[in-house]
Amino acid sequence: MEFSIKHGNAAKAHTDCVIVGVFESQLSAAAQVIDEASAGLISKIVKSGDFDGKPDATLLLHRVPNIESERVLLVGLGKSAELAEKQYSKAVRASIKALAKSGAKNASTFLAEVPVKKLSTQRKVALLVEAALDANYQFDAIKRKKETTKAKKGLSKLAVFVESASLTKEAEEGLAIGKAVAAGVSLAKDLGNLPPNVCNPTYLADQAVTMGKQYAFKVEVLEREALEILGMGSFLGVSQGSETPPKFIIMQHLKGDKAQKPVVLVGKGITFDTGGISLKPGAEMDEMKYDMCGAASVLGTFKTIAEMGLNMNVIGLIPTCENMPDGRATRPGDVLTSMSGLTIEVLNTDAEGRLILCDALTYAERFEPSAVIDIATLTGACVIALGHHATGLFSNNDALAKELLKAGESALDRAWHMPMWDDYQPQLDSNFADMANIGGRAAGSITAACFLSRFAEKYDWAHLDIAGTAWKSGKEKGGTGRPVPLLAAFLLARAGK
Repeated sequence: MEFSIKHGNAAKAHTDCVIVGVFESQLSAAAQVIDEASAGLISKIVKSGDFDGKPDATLLLHRVPNIESERVLLVGLGKSAELAEKQYSKAVRASIKALAKSGAKNASTFLAEVPVKKLSTQRKVALLVEAALDANYQFDAIKRKKETTKAKKGLSKLAVFVESASLTKEAEEGLAIGKAVAAGVSLAKDLGNLPPNVCNPTYLADQAVTMGKQYAFKVEVLEREALEILGMGSFLGVSQGSETPPKFIIMQHLKGDKAQKPVVLVGKGITFDTGGISLKPGAEMDEMKYDMCGAASVLGTFKTIAEMGLNMNVIGLIPTCENMPDGRATRPGDVLTSMSGLTIEVLNTDAEGRLILCDALTYAERFEPSAVIDIATLTGACVIALGHHATGLFSNNDALAKELLKAGESALDRAWHMPMWDDYQPQLDSNFADMANIGGRAAGSITAACFLSRFAEKYDWAHLDIAGTAWKSGKEKGGTGRPVPLLAAFLLARAGK
């Protein structure tokens, strides 16, 4: 979808469709312009009860008198005093979805002119673009028979109107941010949605290398031999049951001051998780292709900050492998030696994400980071605790946790701060190693975070458990691209943007 920033009269916009907002008790400024030009048509429709302005409601009108556009789309905004970021974003999404079923190819939206609580024009435009591109997303990359009927419909161009020419520069900044975040989200979705026989560790490494060449940042991929030399016995223990070799991807976006300590993002990259010898049930096991969504979110975030040219130092670390059962696979009862030297008794081979992340967290020490954030589809227990709405957030530094929470709120990609008290640590005790890789059923997401915390004691660290937020099941099955918006907002805030 192509975007442009414009300003002008809604009644005179020459386009396939003009999009205007309607509140429950009043018309938006653009809707009033349409109403006056059409001899009160919209007011009559509202008065008749055919459109009430409720949130997400839409009504497509054709050949409205004295309006140059072929169509006018009314979008419900709810109560004007209550319009905030989330409802605004949903209204944009509803408008794009409504036009996807029409013959309109280009449209002019006046939703960026609508006042939204505490939002600047830049932020409104960024949110609008993110929501529009997300609503327009389709994944048919591996379908032989494309959905031709859908391909013929939907918008290809969207003009975003702002109140005056003086806001053009600010709006264009928002457009650039929105497009960059949406590009990162789209990449993360694509990677998650690809089948595991395509998107394997080698594929992820190739994507990182290609992106590094495209955006001129450094990428290094470590193979099994290098991992053995580093002593990453925990990571290698997970990978040894698979015919597909493990990869350790290192990306360096070094656009900040040389003295600036980097933020390190660590993404779990299990491209398929059978559970290993502790085999998962067969039902819905296909969704375990999404167990690399942490890695996908790091790649997506790197695309976003590269598109922005963000003046900051950011390191991306992705340990990636498959968790498969065969004669060489790690068994329950085995003891692995991590890169840190700490030994781990494997009580359940399906608790493998923490085993590859712990070595990556140790590796992160060499960058002397200002903060390390790991992102992982780590525990089903987090889904039980928080459902599919909020990402679980754990941290050894409250200030860092607050930064991430704030970023999540502003990006509509929320997280919830979970406890990680020392009281939980004894659940990881082992009679045969320094620790066990699980702490029992009670507080499963917390003990998983406690496990990781033991490898992150030398820096400020946060852990994002995205098991409930990285993908959707059911009819709308597919990757969500989360938490790319949260991470992008966090990095933008740290860069002072």
